[in-house]
Amino acid sequence: MNTYSRLPVTFVRGEGVWLWDDRGERYLDALAGVAVCGLGHCHPRLTKAICEQAGTLIHTSNLYHIEKQERLADYLIELSVMDNAFFCNSGAEANEAAIKLARLHGHNQGISLPTIIVMERSFHGRTMATLTASGNRKVQAGFEPLLSGFVRVPYNNMDAIAQVAANNKDVVAVLVEPFQGEGGVNIPEAHYLQELRHLCNQNGWLLMLDEVQSGIGRSGKWFAFQHSNIMPDVVTLAKGLGGGVPIGACLAKGTAAEVFKPGNHASTFGGNPLVCAAAIEALKVIADENLLDHATKLGDFMRDRLKKQLADVTGVVQVRGQGLIIGIELSAPCGELVKKALERKLLINVTSDKVIRLLPAFVMQQDEAEQVVDITCLLIKEFLNN
Repeated sequence: MNTYSRLPVTFVRGEGVWLWDDRGERYLDALAGVAVCGLGHCHPRLTKAICEQAGTLIHTSNLYHIEKQERLADYLIELSVMDNAFFCNSGAEANEAAIKLARLHGHNQGISLPTIIVMERSFHGRTMATLTASGNRKVQAGFEPLLSGFVRVPYNNMDAIAQVAANNKDVVAVLVEPFQGEGGVNIPEAHYLQELRHLCNQNGWLLMLDEVQSGIGRSGKWFAFQHSNIMPDVVTLAKGLGGGVPIGACLAKGTAAEVFKPGNHASTFGGNPLVCAAAIEALKVIADENLLDHATKLGDFMRDRLKKQLADVTGVVQVRGQGLIIGIELSAPCGELVKKALERKLLINVTSDKVIRLLPAFVMQQDEAEQVVDITCLLIKEFLNN
């Protein structure tokens, strides 16, 4: 169906942070499949794990025990200090599971209209529930009527949430991204999540973190919430979890971990042996190759270099980010830079109209990062001077 405005290129092969098109041209990938391919393209260990599992067992059903799924759950619980996991196929499905969990939790408490606080400029997916939860009119337009049960407040604004707490007794949860990706690479105040955790504790709400983009090393830690030294009740994951294969997860802790019972929620393909084998190996590679520390240092290096090269450029509003999610906000819509970058054999993204977003693979090296920054800065200067 005509659902994508595709760029004029077809990629046929990848290795590390490089892609080759069907004409043999090579491109430097600073997008990593929109934060999916954290290990780059065709990492040998990930490729081997997928091939070996495909030759053994691809799919059975969640009607039976799945050894690889149980191993992956144990691994994620160890890394996150959560209690249990539900596996699905995407970030939208992981967030859908979190929304259903919160509503069921509310009904179990006798709340007939359980309500979830969500944020302006957020993005949680394109199912009916997740697009309703998203603070983005573009993904909602044309799909009305939207669902009830959501109250929207400004991101990074505790006063607005406190006001809802004082006036709405049906609230059961807060759903928030530790930092917003699609919304423009928005990084909240340092104590934002801590204050949210405190407010949720005061009101008996679940704190649900959408870490579909920020999780699995993208922030420089396994989970972005670990920067704030808090524990959420629910965490959703996808994108980088499988290194490129489609897998999502909804992790829960404490009371939230006990909400779902057999028959409440399910997924046909979720957590099958193939995707779980890939995810286990992806996590092991990140740990074995010390890629969390590398993501932190490389991200700091790229932001510093961007700030130096763009310091005196009129029209550059801000360079921001955390780990290997980097945003460069300009004063004017700059979507055309995506195609301009493609012509220079560089893959980037523009989100929220005015924010250039870079999401490099964790395996990118400093010389490759220098190329990304230098080409991006050149494109920005050319764009702003025209």
